[in-house]
Amino acid sequence: MSDSDDKFQVNLFRPKSAVMRGEVFAILTVLAVWGISVFGFQLWLALSSLPSGKSFLESFTFFNLPFHYWFTAQMLPLFFIIICVFFNLFIDRLSLRRSRKREGYND
Repeated sequence: MSDSDDKFQVNLFRPKSAVMRGEVFAILTVLAVWGISVFGFQLWLALSSLPSGKSFLESFTFFNLPFHYWFTAQMLPLFFIIICVFFNLFIDRLSLRRSRKREGYND
């Protein structure tokens, strides 16, 4: 492999520059938070069953809907949008920091 091809190799487990480490950290954090919010709630719902066989989340109603349905249908898409906003703010901050360093300004 030539030296110019080596510049464009990306390894999520060994990022080369500080900027790439920040981007990889942001990506992995977003994926972890998303996975915990989606699969963690469903796992919590499945494991929190009462002796009657139903979970207390299934018996609790919110806006006349079962809470687990409302949370899954309304809050998880909203939470995804919030995660995307934080991700974009973090990447914008990294880009601003990189452009300041390139121009010679200090943080």
